[in-house]
Amino acid sequence: MKALREQLALFACVCCLHVLEAGCEPSGAESQQYGFQTYSLNGKWMLYNSNGSLSLAADVPGCVHTALLKQGFIQDPYYRFNDLAYRWISLDNWTYTTTFSVPAEIKNKQKVSLVFEGVDTVSIISLNGAAVGKTDNMFRRYDFEVGSLLRDHGNVLTVSLTSAVLYAAERSRAHTSYPVPPDCPPPVQKGECHVNFIRKAQNSFSWDWGPSFPSLGLWRGVRLEAYDTLRLLYLTATPARDAGLSQWSVEVELFFDAVEAAVGSVTLSLPELATQQAFQASLPPGQSRNPFVLHVNKSAQVDLWWPNGQGKQSRYHLNVQVTLDGGHAIDTHSLVFFRTVELVQEPIEGSPGLSFYFRINGRPVFLKGSNWIPAHSFQDQVTFDVLKNLLQSAADANMNMLRVWGGGVYEQEDFYSLCDDLGIMIWQDFMFACALYPTESEFLQTVREEVTHQVRRLKSRPSVIVWSGNNENEAAIATDWFSVPASRRPRYLRDYVTLYVDSIREIVQKEDRSRPFLTSSPTNGAESQQEGWVARDPYDPHFGDTHFYSYLQDCWDWRGFPRTRFASEYGFQSWPSFSTLQQVSVAEDWSYQSNFTSHRQHHDMGNQQILEQAKLHFHLPDSPDPLQAYRDTLYLSQVMQAQCVKTQTEYYRRSRSEIINGQGNTMGALYWQLNDIWQGPSWSSIEFGGKWKMLHYFAQDFFAPVLPVGFQDQGVLLIYAVSDLSTDLTLRAVVTVYRWSSFEPVCTLASGAALVRGGSALPLYKQPVDALLAGCGNCTRPTCVLTFRLEEDTGGQRGPTNHLFLSSPREAQGLQRPSITAKVEQDGEGYSVTLHTTAVTPFLWLDVGDVPGRFDSNGFLMVTKNRTVHFHPWGPTSVTQLSKALQVTSLRGLY
Repeated sequence: MKALREQLALFACVCCLHVLEAGCEPSGAESQQYGFQTYSLNGKWMLYNSNGSLSLAADVPGCVHTALLKQGFIQDPYYRFNDLAYRWISLDNWTYTTTFSVPAEIKNKQKVSLVFEGVDTVSIISLNGAAVGKTDNMFRRYDFEVGSLLRDHGNVLTVSLTSAVLYAAERSRAHTSYPVPPDCPPPVQKGECHVNFIRKAQNSFSWDWGPSFPSLGLWRGVRLEAYDTLRLLYLTATPARDAGLSQWSVEVELFFDAVEAAVGSVTLSLPELATQQAFQASLPPGQSRNPFVLHVNKSAQVDLWWPNGQGKQSRYHLNVQVTLDGGHAIDTHSLVFFRTVELVQEPIEGSPGLSFYFRINGRPVFLKGSNWIPAHSFQDQVTFDVLKNLLQSAADANMNMLRVWGGGVYEQEDFYSLCDDLGIMIWQDFMFACALYPTESEFLQTVREEVTHQVRRLKSRPSVIVWSGNNENEAAIATDWFSVPASRRPRYLRDYVTLYVDSIREIVQKEDRSRPFLTSSPTNGAESQQEGWVARDPYDPHFGDTHFYSYLQDCWDWRGFPRTRFASEYGFQSWPSFSTLQQVSVAEDWSYQSNFTSHRQHHDMGNQQILEQAKLHFHLPDSPDPLQAYRDTLYLSQVMQAQCVKTQTEYYRRSRSEIINGQGNTMGALYWQLNDIWQGPSWSSIEFGGKWKMLHYFAQDFFAPVLPVGFQDQGVLLIYAVSDLSTDLTLRAVVTVYRWSSFEPVCTLASGAALVRGGSALPLYKQPVDALLAGCGNCTRPTCVLTFRLEEDTGGQRGPTNHLFLSSPREAQGLQRPSITAKVEQDGEGYSVTLHTTAVTPFLWLDVGDVPGRFDSNGFLMVTKNRTVHFHPWGPTSVTQLSKALQVTSLRGLY
């Protein structure tokens, strides 16, 4: 991790990629060479509330809540009911102020700009008593010219922040011509109103998986930028491949802010590819965009950037030298990643509609992964280590894509750098979600500034493969989420086109031609465009991507799922583990019927839906010990979630190569959601704090590069081989039948060997279940269970072993309550846990409480007496600590 951190630091600071970040401060000879200097204003500021009754030190970057917490004015905002108790913080106005001196080499420059990388959100900024500007958008960078206001000493900088809640309400009241729904979130979310009137993380006013904490603060860096001639605002490097000439080129764009007109030359080089080219440059005064195309040496071997599981994440160093008449020079660097992306929407034989899949470097890639939400309500708490843990967990579960959801934030540089390194592709939403939005000129102008900044900041990232205008807003209009009167519908359709097509899409197409843009998710893509950008049915499985949720139907029945082209959202809720909840609760909360349990559930009827879904296939816990019953219920919620998402994901993966009743050719499965924002029930596979739920352990297998998928269709057992590889395999399916009452296999059957093409799904095994069971010791559906695997001709296994329940476990006959023992031993840098069980054990779950780390396998079906798993700690621990913390839970132990 240390090596990676050093590499990222070098990448962010020395290379000065994209924006010149606060903290990336050239000094000494480097500063003189640039003719440009930065002066950080990060650190300790003072913070005051509106009436001055509170005065405290506050970190910048940071926010009001974390400052109050660090100085002891409040408890953990996540503790019990504190999200309601601390509403007063967001309803007050707050002022940040700092006093600083300015070195002569800064003050004496021709121009000095005060730069805010992120203000949350509405503020008036003054320096030495003079107003220098305003902010109203959390997602923009703000620059203010302040050279004439600076003193040598005693400069007072003040940022007066207005309550986002009060501002949003005021903007809503001022919009008198027509309503812009929704006004408020559902009552179950316990949130604030009118979030669509402020350019701020939409989830900060509450969501169905998170709390309402409308934060205020300086959430990213603050600095002075001083220069005599010019400064570099952005550096972007976008590779392109000429199909006809089979030659790579790199479009390099340099965005300058020049004090006066200047001329000179720009030299671009890729030393590792023996490529260099010089260009003449003529810069006008003010801000300018300067594009240059560097043609890569045809004889050079270019290694490509590939997604996780498809190849290496190769990169090259780009040197940029700018020499202006008069001797001013800039010598800077960037990274270049060579890869292409295409979104393919074309007719499919045997099916109405269009395909919807991504080709990376000319290869169709099945996108498998999840959706990303903000990792904390207070962004200053999202550290590199938090991001590293979550993103490495995604890669370790064989994911190759995350969708950065449109109700949160555009993530920090470390996030995208890690995704570049890990090969995790990003579906990047713009920050609009589940709402209609105003379109008056000042709102549109700040959105244009936001979009321009974010595209320039992120377009060089190979991980970002698609832009999307919003989350679910096309569907909201098409299916009338907000009960809009028919007379107003044309108005909202015009607003939709004005915002997402005429504004955002226009900017993206101007700024970045290297990757596709979608107006929404879900959307019918090209078909939505044909229908005027809002399709009649944005959930049509014959086009685009779909979101699908159903909490009433049996989630073990794959026939209830749409056979969509691309599943970008789907999932089921579960509760986190007891150790995670214990951090923010007390004993009286530890019941499924407690006020705390109800308070944490922000999805209407969510707690009941979890139990209703679980009851379809499991006995509910019946322990006479209330605490044990609570812990068992938490466990069962994770069992249900894992099995349901497994069923649905495997359905999508096996549908990649076939069309049935006009539907299929599924090429993406992104379940909702990867991570949590606090300790509560949600659709996540990773709990707040990084602990893997059972779902994430299951994802390791159901996203495996080679996977056997088994299911029943009209009484027939089918087993598919699914391969994401780029090479072909010859495989056969091997089925083993066990009785619930015995470790001895009843029988083992195998299919014939067949060629499984890379990037395909092929049925290998097909037999009526009744005939299979009759030939296997007269097994019945309630008495037996199937496991199956894929083997090559050589006998070696490819992919994980899978299983199929022939009846609900609640109907299983012969399933015994096991006696399980576990022995923990040191094993190199990790630990081994040797398990012994007296009976076949489904959903065997290992939990080490709050000891940070993960197992290599968990939640599994154990059909042998003994099994060893490994625990990988994320910090110091010991055999003694693990042995004491380890708890083993099994399904049959619940009743």
